Amino acid sequence: MTSSPAPRVSRRIAAITESATLAVDAKAKALKAAGRPVIGFGAGEPDFPTPGYIVEAAVTAANLPKWHRYTPAGGLPELKEAIAAKTLRDSGYQVSAAQVLVTNGGKQALYNAFAALLDPGDEAILPAPYWTTYPEAIRLAGGVPVEVMTDETSGYRATVAQLEAARTPRTKILVFVSPSNPTGAVYSPAEVKAIGEWALAAGIWVVTDEIYEHLVYGAAQFSSMPVLVPELADTCVIINGVAKTYAMTGWRVGWMIGPLDVIKAATNLQSHSTSNVANISQIAALTAVSGDLAAVDEMKFAFDRRRKLITGMLDAIPGVTCPLPDGAFYVYPSVKGLIGKTIRGTVITSSVDLAGLILDEAEVAIVPGEAFGTPGYLRLSYALGDDEIVEGVTRMAKLLGEAE
Repeated sequence: MTSSPAPRVSRRIAAITESATLAVDAKAKALKAAGRPVIGFGAGEPDFPTPGYIVEAAVTAANLPKWHRYTPAGGLPELKEAIAAKTLRDSGYQVSAAQVLVTNGGKQALYNAFAALLDPGDEAILPAPYWTTYPEAIRLAGGVPVEVMTDETSGYRATVAQLEAARTPRTKILVFVSPSNPTGAVYSPAEVKAIGEWALAAGIWVVTDEIYEHLVYGAAQFSSMPVLVPELADTCVIINGVAKTYAMTGWRVGWMIGPLDVIKAATNLQSHSTSNVANISQIAALTAVSGDLAAVDEMKFAFDRRRKLITGMLDAIPGVTCPLPDGAFYVYPSVKGLIGKTIRGTVITSSVDLAGLILDEAEVAIVPGEAFGTPGYLRLSYALGDDEIVEGVTRMAKLLGEAE
């Protein structure tokens, strides 16, 4: 009797969904390389170069032999100290260097955090729309993501009542993100405090992603949950990094901040997975977090202008409803008004269909809402030049104006 061959790839890894944002970005770049004039709204990546003084620090470090060797798996001591100081400066949260783990970008910080906190079957409440990596990282740790749906009518913000309705005896974690990817939603200080107090009373850990902390606009205000609810500090993990604030996506430096026992456990994990982050990148990050925020303010001024530009243009398209985001550099318009319509002979049955048609016919790359857990929406990053925004949305408007 011949037994069936074992799967070549483990079920755990085979179940992972490809990053939709990276896939769209890769396809857009491939089409550009083939000579097509594609405009890409897919990747969440500032179009600005990393500030020159940060690059210069990295070049200097690359010439020093001491940075050619292994360093502590949890991060350079001086960088951990600087991150602790930066956290106090920017959010008012006081932590020690021992509570910091430097990681290969924010994604590894998330993987480490979920792996350190979740046992198989533990549930993690995840407000949707959510960034594509959250549910996959939760599942890889053996956890179960429990989605809480929000939409444009609530400003894409979950309420305490919704979170409580999703809580079960298996709930271990709440994933909290403000400012949000993909929606740009920003919770008010009162909302952040109320959610933190609920999590504390319920005995639930909070993993809060603060990567967009400096990208808030108008009257919106960033709030760090353990600052507003100090008692939560022992059951809270903060995720952050230099990627968005300093236009350093490719340098791959993030960090997690949390209680000593969790950071020690996550550091042990990292010592067996990747060891230390590249030293040159760590020196660049040290220079970034130790400096002022002048370069950040310049980028934020441009992003603020662009968010108003793209929101106004999208909201003027029949069938599209686009709220003005308060943070990050994304818009998340509803395209439910176009579902069921016919455009150039194609019946639009989903936002996946619509995104595909826009890429094929208008040569504009965007990410459908299915990637973020909410069909019927599109995510567009406005971290690209004003002229590209105008050209890209104009192409979309011309195509979508043919809907019937």
